[in-house]
Amino acid sequence: MKTILIIGAGFLQDFVIQKAVLMGYRTLTVDADPKAVGFSHAHKHAVVNIIDEEACLQYAKKEQIDGVITAATDFGVLTASYIAQEMGLPGLKYEVAKLIKNKYRVRKRLYEQHVDDTEQAYAVDKDTDIEMLARLLNYPVIVKPCDGSGSRGTSRVDYPEQLAEACMYAMSGSITHQAEIETFITGQEYGAESIVVDGQIHVLGIMKKWMTRPPYYAELGHAIPSGLSCEIEKKAKECVEKAITALGINFGSVNMDMLITDEGKVYIVDIGARMGGNMIGPCVIPYGTGVDYVGAMIQNAVGDSVNLSVNPHKTVATRLLAFHEGIVHSIPDMREIENKYNVEVFHHLSKGMHVNEYHTNLDGCGYVVAKANDVQEAIQKVQQVSDIIEKKCLEI
Repeated sequence: MKTILIIGAGFLQDFVIQKAVLMGYRTLTVDADPKAVGFSHAHKHAVVNIIDEEACLQYAKKEQIDGVITAATDFGVLTASYIAQEMGLPGLKYEVAKLIKNKYRVRKRLYEQHVDDTEQAYAVDKDTDIEMLARLLNYPVIVKPCDGSGSRGTSRVDYPEQLAEACMYAMSGSITHQAEIETFITGQEYGAESIVVDGQIHVLGIMKKWMTRPPYYAELGHAIPSGLSCEIEKKAKECVEKAITALGINFGSVNMDMLITDEGKVYIVDIGARMGGNMIGPCVIPYGTGVDYVGAMIQNAVGDSVNLSVNPHKTVATRLLAFHEGIVHSIPDMREIENKYNVEVFHHLSKGMHVNEYHTNLDGCGYVVAKANDVQEAIQKVQQVSDIIEKKCLEI
C-alpha cells in the first residue's frame, strides 16, 4: 500500500482525501486547523501549518510517504513541491512553484513569450512611485496581490487617483506585500483545468464561469460545455498549453482563469499549479468531461499509471451558496431539496452562524451542483436552488 500526503485538510481538500482512501492508498494529511474536516477521513493526520515547508517535510520523512499533493489552495503548492524535491518524489519543480506564486513574474513571462493577447503589466511594492506609475497607465486596470489566492485583494481602477488605494488593498492581501497591475479586459471569464503527466499536457476542459459584480470579481459558478465556438475554444486550449510550456510546469494539475472578448482575444488572468477549487475536481470535470480528475491526480502523485479515459458524461453547472449578510435561523432539509430538484448540495452551514455578504470565495457557504442534458437547464437549476436555500436559511 503506497502512502500519499495531502497538504491541507479543509472542505475542498477533503474530497481528495476521501478519494485517496477509496482508491486504497494509505492517506495522510496536515493542516493548521485541529478541527479540519479532512482529519476524520484520513488514516493519519498532523496539526501542522501547510506553509511551514520544513515541518511538513519532517512529517513526510517520518511517515515515509510515496507521494505528495495539494489541491484547491495556492498556499500548499510550495510545500508540496519542496517535499517532492527533497524526497525525490514526483512533483512540480520547486523553482517553477516559486515562479507561479508571483502573479507579476508569471504575467511578465507570458507577455514576453506572446502566450496570449496581454497588453500591459506592472509590479508594485512599498517602494514604487505610484503617483508616477498612475500617469503611465492606460485605464481601466485591474489591481491584485502578486501572490494571492482567489479574488481577495482584487479591484478595478478607472482613474489615476484611485490607484494608490487599490494598490494598498492588494498589497494587504499579499504575503510578500506586492501587487500586480494589468489591463482591465471587458470579456466573459472562463476557467481551464489541465494536468501534466510524464511531461505531456492534457487540457481536460474549458469551463464557462460567472462572477460577482464589481468591485470584487469573485467566482459564483462554473459550467461545461463552455458555450464557446469550436474555433475560440481551440485557441483557448492552445493558449493554456503555451502558458504551461512557457512557465516550465513539468508536473501535476494546473488551474487557469482567462477572459475572452467578443472579438476572440484571449487573456490569461490567473494561474495556479494545483487543482481548481469550487468543486472543479470532484464534480465539474468528471461530470462534464467523463475524466476521473481527482483519481488521476492521486495516481500521478505516487507515480502510478494515470487513467485519463473518458467515461459517460453530461452537461454540468455549479453555483456557490453566496448569500447576503445575515444570521442562519434554520437549516432546510438538504436531502429533500436534492431529491426534489435533482441536484447535489454541499455545505458547511450551521444554525446561528453569521454569514458574510459574498465578496470572496471565503464567504461562500457551500455549493449546488446539477447535471442535465442542456447546460442552460443546469445553470438555471443551481441558481434556483441556491436562492431557495438562502431564503430558507436567512428567512428572507
